[in-house]
Amino acid sequence: MAATPVWSVDPRTGKQREQVGHEATAREVDEAVRAAHATRGALADRTVRAAFLRAAAELLDGAAAEVVGTADAETALGAPRLTGELGRTTGQLRAFADAVDEGAYLDILIDRADASLTPPRPELRRYKVPLGVVAVYAASNFPLAFSVPGGDTASALAAGCPVVVKAHPDHPATSALCGALLRRAAVAAGLPADVVAVVHGFDAGVELVRHPLVSAAGFTGSIRGGRALFDAAAARPVPIPFHGELGSLNPVVVTPAAAAERAEEIGGGLAGSVTLGVGQFCVKPGLVLVPAGADGDRLTEALAKALGQTGPGVLLDHRMRDAFIAGVRERAALPGVEAPVTPGPGGEHTVTAGFLTVPASRLAGPGPHGLLLEECFGPVTVLVRYEDQGEAKALLDRLPGNLTATLHLSTAETEGGAAEGGAGAAELVERVTALAGRVVVNGWPTGVAVAPAQHHGGPYPAATSHSTSVGGTAIERWLRPVAYQSVPDALLPAELREANPLGLPRRVTGG
Repeated sequence: MAATPVWSVDPRTGKQREQVGHEATAREVDEAVRAAHATRGALADRTVRAAFLRAAAELLDGAAAEVVGTADAETALGAPRLTGELGRTTGQLRAFADAVDEGAYLDILIDRADASLTPPRPELRRYKVPLGVVAVYAASNFPLAFSVPGGDTASALAAGCPVVVKAHPDHPATSALCGALLRRAAVAAGLPADVVAVVHGFDAGVELVRHPLVSAAGFTGSIRGGRALFDAAAARPVPIPFHGELGSLNPVVVTPAAAAERAEEIGGGLAGSVTLGVGQFCVKPGLVLVPAGADGDRLTEALAKALGQTGPGVLLDHRMRDAFIAGVRERAALPGVEAPVTPGPGGEHTVTAGFLTVPASRLAGPGPHGLLLEECFGPVTVLVRYEDQGEAKALLDRLPGNLTATLHLSTAETEGGAAEGGAGAAELVERVTALAGRVVVNGWPTGVAVAPAQHHGGPYPAATSHSTSVGGTAIERWLRPVAYQSVPDALLPAELREANPLGLPRRVTGG
């Protein structure tokens, strides 16, 4: 049987740009995984790993014009956005190199033996070791930061895990280019090129998660695709961790006091957040609770004005464009739903931004309006007009897990005490904490800072685990702890020896 070709497609025209390669067969996936598995020993040297990550960042930065140009040709995201994304990507690589050098991620704990305790405590030394080969599934909307050279890959390599990436079909040429640069960086650092491999094709992705030498997986994408892979990972004879970011509505609550204080500002900011990246961010606010009445009307009018000034945009591919148009049409047809600015087709290859409104009472129970509580990928959001705080809180209680939840509060609510509304604001923070991995106050969720304290995840279906895919602690997904009890010093890993020859941070309990 002839190999299935993989084409790079221009979303601005729908035309094929070039053939990048072919979809990997089961045999080719097996070869890639086995070759990656064979590099584990070479990756064990932390100094070499850190050098590799920095070399990868240098090569990507050095090829910035080609990388950004290729990514733009395949995604239509624009050179400014992609230039920033490349900087974020190389910054992640360097940050993980620094983390490898520091060694705190090993979480070294030492408990001295103490016979006086009840029961007596033996000598215990604990640290974390890499899991093995990691399968990474690239995202459509971030061809760099959440794809071949992105955070999943960088954190897995930092942990000492080889990586096999299943490229996203929306940007295969970008994936191939970045994969080649990473492999060059590996060789330059003295590692085998096979510490990183890239495969293409839907079937290849399924073969990858089922491969017996794959020890964990990271995924960013849709609920449907992610859940299928998650189930496959769990159904293996030896199940593996599957860290998936699947889907999120990212609710926003605007309090009556906030609407009264700055309705126009909130409406304009919401428009910018909804249309950023043509509405294709995983943290796009897709459901906004706005109070009924004059102040909420002012916010709605400001949003309509700002969106009306937004030109048409190109989505990542025509399949997503079709799904967006159909999804908006189905939602707008529901009883009681209005479209002050109708989102939809802007031309043969583009879409226009807009929003829908609906009374909160329509979402009070089961029924077709539950569709409004599901993510619609693209530049659209739903404004839910609520009559009182009880109605707003009841709706929040219906929502599934999310990556983010945002509160827009008044100055009195953020700075004042209970008399000025501070107690109600605190209750709202507590309520949304239960349904999101990141809580934002008086800002917008779009834009996920790469920082040690960042958490990009949330209750299901936002994520399939409690880990983060962004920030320094993302490395923890690819490690497992091992404790050594009463093991002679000469037999311990160097990281745990008494003299601490590697100078690693550690916490010691007892004499």
